[in-house]
Amino acid sequence: MLGKLTWSAVPFDQPIIMITSGVIALVLFAILALVTVKGWWPYLWREWITSVDHKRIGVMYVLLALVMLVRGFADAIMMRSQLALAAGGAQGYLPPEHYDQIFSAHGTIMIFFVAMPIVIGLMNFAVPLQLGIRDVAFPVLNNVSFWLTAAGVLLVNLSLFVGEFARTGWLGYPPLSEIAYSPGVGVDYYLWSLQISGLGTLLSGINLTTTILKLRARGMGYMRMPVFCWTALASNLLIVAAFPVLTATFAMLLLDRYCGFHFFTNDAGGNPMMYINLIWIWGHPEVYILILPAFGVFSEVVATFAGKPLFGYRSMVMATMVICVLSFVVWLHHFFTMGAGANVNAFFGMMTMIIAVPTGVKVFNWLFTLYGGRIRFTVPVYWTLGFMVTFVIGGMTGVLMAIPPADFVLHNSLFLIAHFHNTAIGGVLFGAMAGYTYWFPKAFGFKLDERLGKAVFWCWFIGFYLAFMPLYVLGLLGATRRMQHYPDAHWQPLMLVALAGAVLILCGIGLTVVQLVHSIRTREQRRDRTGDPWNGRTLEWSIPSPPPAWNFAQLPRIESNDAYWAMKQGAHGVEPPAAHSHAPLHLPPSNPTGVLLAFFSVVLGFALIWHIWWMAIIGLLGAVAVGLVQAWRPDHEVVIPADQIAAFYGRQAAEEIAA
Repeated sequence: MLGKLTWSAVPFDQPIIMITSGVIALVLFAILALVTVKGWWPYLWREWITSVDHKRIGVMYVLLALVMLVRGFADAIMMRSQLALAAGGAQGYLPPEHYDQIFSAHGTIMIFFVAMPIVIGLMNFAVPLQLGIRDVAFPVLNNVSFWLTAAGVLLVNLSLFVGEFARTGWLGYPPLSEIAYSPGVGVDYYLWSLQISGLGTLLSGINLTTTILKLRARGMGYMRMPVFCWTALASNLLIVAAFPVLTATFAMLLLDRYCGFHFFTNDAGGNPMMYINLIWIWGHPEVYILILPAFGVFSEVVATFAGKPLFGYRSMVMATMVICVLSFVVWLHHFFTMGAGANVNAFFGMMTMIIAVPTGVKVFNWLFTLYGGRIRFTVPVYWTLGFMVTFVIGGMTGVLMAIPPADFVLHNSLFLIAHFHNTAIGGVLFGAMAGYTYWFPKAFGFKLDERLGKAVFWCWFIGFYLAFMPLYVLGLLGATRRMQHYPDAHWQPLMLVALAGAVLILCGIGLTVVQLVHSIRTREQRRDRTGDPWNGRTLEWSIPSPPPAWNFAQLPRIESNDAYWAMKQGAHGVEPPAAHSHAPLHLPPSNPTGVLLAFFSVVLGFALIWHIWWMAIIGLLGAVAVGLVQAWRPDHEVVIPADQIAAFYGRQAAEEIAA
């Protein structure tokens, strides 16, 4: 009846897991009870859960990512504390099989459920506003994309309570991930959670690509788009090209595990190396899927707070698209040591060095933009300057590892871990935090506290260097990745420094929560009455904060780069929205398709993980039924009357005058 699911799947014998599970359950119960007592369910259902507004979906993506950052960092702090203790004869407090699950879950969560949602959330929120349009191309599909990602999040976290997670690392290499060597449900949790969330990501990529290519404001040619829109376009083109490879690769591994196929075994003509090629043909473009939107954020921040147009706009666009293309010809540098041959290694080593050139172009352009500008040292600028210092170090270590003989020495060492985190934290996370701070007043109508924001930055910046610079040294000394303990006690002082850095980063995460709570409590003092708190250059700053559901009452006409800046510098300034005559607007209504599909996807995924076939049939039929209902759903729209639009802008104008 319940397949492989028994009471033994609940880890009652592991106090760390049970205590963690209990705390999470209590927090969730408290949140649900609060929402119920306050009577917030109708509002949440109508305005958030079923919303197809790109701005609200973007906010939900970012919130999901921040919650999962806490979850993924809990794994990180456990790893760092284990390695700080497990020196010489000491074994630490985590048994090897639990430690293997922790580092596998950490990598999976941080890439798929922190970095991906936060950059997709920023793109969802900002791109339509910067393009001067009212929503993405497919609003309902946008809602579906988010909830499929949330379904993957739920499945990956269920492995904490029921069963186990994979012990194979975050990429699930065979033969370790095959049924013979991982007969439990951990790899199945990994595969199904990523298949479901990966489908959501692919749909989001299709949606945003179509939006950028087809729905720009009148007069906004490609070379008038903000650089963030260009980096979003490149990132989503990579999603559309790369994520089907990931889906097909996982599908073949699932067929190996469930149906006895031999795609990636050594039996019956299979080949484990094929999996490694395929996973990295997805995996290296994935790095640029994450970092390109961060590059776009830094471009917006630098131009805004230097008070100058971005230096070398055309070269920035060219560099972005060169990275987009070259990202597909560097994947083999991830396995130089696996016997491809000297000629193949030489080609991929050279391509890896070449792809660093357009990134260098971007760094110089940002520096030249800052040069001679009247720089305002706000929190987004702190994150940007911290990125430029940190990412250059990560880039140099990457070029070092692109040399095959050096990679033979450093492969699978802590040097590699330090390099990867150097780019992931110093690039993606710093960019995400810059974007979060930069667009927060646009999303919610008030600024975040600057003093606490700078404290968050310094905790992350100093904490990063303390946590990962020792790992470069340890890697050169021979310390390998994925080790649960080490016999050489001389490594322990550096491990303790790395733990101190992780604790400082934990302080930064805690201060982020404090900053948010404090800013909400004092929001009236931080209120943005103008819609343009930073003296911005792009169209999102031309509308009120937070934006209305329709974004623009009248769609703008674009005549130059930095469209809003040009409007502000024009002879007649910017005409207030209240001065326009308004027509009724038609908007798509809220739609429950996404959350219902997510529910049935979780049911289907959980059932397939535990081989509960009747439940799997219910989940599949439910998902198909929801899709059919949506396909034949009457296309009703919500009509916003002209007087309601006029009244909104009238209130905005009155508040601005009062301020």
